[in-house]
Amino acid sequence: MADVPAPLPGFGQVLIHTERTLVSAGTERMLVEFGKASLIDKARQQPDKVRQVVDKVRTDGLAPTLETVRAKLDQPLALGYCNAGTVIAVGPGVTGFAPGDRVASNGKHAEIVAVPANLCARVPDGVSSDAAAFTVVGAIALQGIRLVQPTLGEAVVVTGLGLIGLMAVQLLRSHGCRVLGIDYDPARLALAASFGAQTVDLSAGADTVAAATAFSRGRGVDAVIVTASSKSSEPIRQAAHMCRKRGRIVLVGVTGLELSRADFYEKELTFQVSCSYGPGRYDPAYEEKGNDYPVGFVRWTEQRNFEAVLDMMAGGQLDVAPLISHRFAVLEAERAYAVMGGKEPSLGILFDYPSDQAEPRAEPVRTVRLRDASAAPGPARIGFVGSGNYASKVLIPAFRAAGAELGSVASAAGVSGLHAARKFGFAETTTDAERIFADDTIDTVVVTTRHDSHADLVLRAIAAGKHVFVEKPLGLSPEELDAIEAAQEARIAEGTGRLVMVGFNRRFAPNVVRARQLLAGSGEPVAMTMTVNAGAIPAEHWTQDSEVGGGRIVGEVCHFVDLLRHLAGAAIVEVRTRAMESATGDTVSLQLAFANGSIGTIHYFANGHSGLAKERLEVFSSGRVLRLDNFRRLEGYGFKGFRRQRLWRQDKGQRACAAAFVEAVRQGGPAPIPFEELLEVSRATLALARGASE
Repeated sequence: MADVPAPLPGFGQVLIHTERTLVSAGTERMLVEFGKASLIDKARQQPDKVRQVVDKVRTDGLAPTLETVRAKLDQPLALGYCNAGTVIAVGPGVTGFAPGDRVASNGKHAEIVAVPANLCARVPDGVSSDAAAFTVVGAIALQGIRLVQPTLGEAVVVTGLGLIGLMAVQLLRSHGCRVLGIDYDPARLALAASFGAQTVDLSAGADTVAAATAFSRGRGVDAVIVTASSKSSEPIRQAAHMCRKRGRIVLVGVTGLELSRADFYEKELTFQVSCSYGPGRYDPAYEEKGNDYPVGFVRWTEQRNFEAVLDMMAGGQLDVAPLISHRFAVLEAERAYAVMGGKEPSLGILFDYPSDQAEPRAEPVRTVRLRDASAAPGPARIGFVGSGNYASKVLIPAFRAAGAELGSVASAAGVSGLHAARKFGFAETTTDAERIFADDTIDTVVVTTRHDSHADLVLRAIAAGKHVFVEKPLGLSPEELDAIEAAQEARIAEGTGRLVMVGFNRRFAPNVVRARQLLAGSGEPVAMTMTVNAGAIPAEHWTQDSEVGGGRIVGEVCHFVDLLRHLAGAAIVEVRTRAMESATGDTVSLQLAFANGSIGTIHYFANGHSGLAKERLEVFSSGRVLRLDNFRRLEGYGFKGFRRQRLWRQDKGQRACAAAFVEAVRQGGPAPIPFEELLEVSRATLALARGASE
């Protein structure tokens, strides 16, 4: 249990004061057990991740890989996704909800949650908060039923009579189906029977296939819905044997999937895995941006499934009261998880939350103090906006190592911010970023949020008179860069300008610093080739969204544009792009020309193999060559007195970049990278991205 600052409702979000949440025993037990497991046991449970780790060890070394793994596993995860409460505020872009509405949602176990509007549904009058907390679990069951497509009078088997299975029994009965429930637990079998199902007790050694054959009057059942959780493939094998010819099997739970072709081939069976609550799940356009699917083309979405479940509750066809086995105050949550993971029988475990409905709602607490700040803070007292994986793994440790004072850290939901504040020693954590800009004791803001918010946050920092370090990119459009340039120039003209810095860290890497030293003094132009084995990223990832992440050229290639600009030592005068058409802009060759005659090519390829090191740089000049492999090994050819420089671990210069910025803040400037150069690199990168899209 933790006191976490309450979130603000973002675009398309509804802010909910929770009244009841339901523990999803299957999912949450799995997560809790995984969290308690040792590193070795975690590896055994995720062999695909182990292969990724092995590849990373080969390319980056053992120590950096272990740091990355531990940082990833160290991130806290808020549990729960079955929430019922009352709307207390709505974010921009929300229609159809207003403060005071009772809603069911997939919000976490927390007193106040911010949930996308498409993952909320109004609770009808007469449906209690206890019942409404079962909505999301009911939607999971309902989506499995929709995939089975039952018709009145069909014989359907439900294997596994947990919460989802027992709700599936009732929903199937309301469809007019005959239902056979299968489980080991006599109490759950009795509940299924009370809902109108026939049952098979596995603990008594019953022959499930024979029972299903008899139940179907010898024809084979029409469909099987598997809601069990098991590592075994036996539930699917049995389902195939139970079915009639052209029967349907839908997996809602989690089982092994070692299937026999003969079992499915001879009967022409249909097998499908159900995805959570229904259409829209895991689609950012639906869940995060609020773009609903037209009802004429997608009749049942996640939200409409929620509504259907609630309607069934309101009409009396779905009764969840018998499924409630335990009730705890939310502050007793650890006891609840002990029950869930222990030997005591349990089914539906509810959390009750403090109610303040009798009085006007107080403003939610959005800042949690962990310690008193220093009475007289010196230069470089930092406020972090964003506390995701990269911030917690790299940037916050880098700024702390540079001696900056950690004042406040802001995060959207509050959980990652609290974790970072505790781990690294921030004075406070907040979900209200405006607090950081308004705090006179904070003179420096570090921005590590998603790319679409960078420009706005930089402008707010400039307006507040604070130094700002922003993770790349500086902005996603020429207009945003123009606005930042104008704001900074106005401040400088007033004599109140502060430092603006982008986290272009490659130029600060020790081996790049050495390369720059070796190239200095010749006065000759250089020819450079940067090869990046970038790897593929799914098209639905937020970095690929042009409005949110800006695409991979804007989001990552900017590092290499800056690196070549730094080594050339001259302004970029021309850029060209050639993209592989089949790779949607992720596999590109980019050419740069510089004012001193230098040239550079960046090969950014997403179609390679992860076993190859990610980044290689080659620099040709005056009969000499430098080759830098993954920032670990620098080799020189034709350089008197230099052959190679090796580092025991990959160092991309993140710490040196942060240290240079902190020192510049302390000394009052100049900036580690001139502001004009930051704009030049940012504009060149946008031009390269535009060329790839064209």
